[in-house]
Amino acid sequence: MRIYPAIDIRGGNAVRLFQGDYSKEKIYSINPVDVALKFKKAGAERLHVVDLDGALEGELVNKDLIKKIVSSSGLFVQVGGGVRSINRISEYLSAGASRVILGSAAVEDADFVREAVRFFGDKVAVGVDALGGKVAIGGWKKITDIDAYDFCVRLRDGGVRTVICTDISKDGALSGTNLQAYERLVQIKGLRIIASGGITYYEELEKLKEMGVRGAVLGKAIYDGAIDIGKAVEMCKDAR
Repeated sequence: MRIYPAIDIRGGNAVRLFQGDYSKEKIYSINPVDVALKFKKAGAERLHVVDLDGALEGELVNKDLIKKIVSSSGLFVQVGGGVRSINRISEYLSAGASRVILGSAAVEDADFVREAVRFFGDKVAVGVDALGGKVAIGGWKKITDIDAYDFCVRLRDGGVRTVICTDISKDGALSGTNLQAYERLVQIKGLRIIASGGITYYEELEKLKEMGVRGAVLGKAIYDGAIDIGKAVEMCKDAR
């Protein structure tokens, strides 16, 4: 299982939100590139980078900063936030990103997802963010009536192979993640699940690994010291 330390960017800063609420932001660093390099030094092999401004506005607001993170770290970086066209996917991949995450656009335009997968294959993933089992879009500001599990099945049927699934109610709360949701999601054959949102304990990493989750995004738990990156990477190495 791969470990992905998260760097969420808003206003050029590395921040964490509480349950996706933009009004409940904590700034951890004014230099996200330094954060990326610190994560690498601590043992990270991969990064999960999100342009929060981009997710909200539908544009690549912090793209230059994200490109610098990619080039400076030299790590496997998956990037999301405001990616709503083939050109934007290509721009990030050309800059060295290893994978690009589609969010709201994947919910609103199924044809776009199919086109992206046809062009870029496994270098495209979809972020499925849910609250109460329903898919959220627009920087988590709008909750749709789309069932998150059913949506993941449709993504698989449309050619998507990797999905990053976040339970918004758990995100940033340091109260544990939704293990039951991931236990169900991993039953979707042909779909690689990356768990995100509220992972707080080493025991949760063990359980996610055992159930067959492909990756885990760690946010507040590593920023606040509940989980050590190096230890997490090491303990998950046997399930690659």
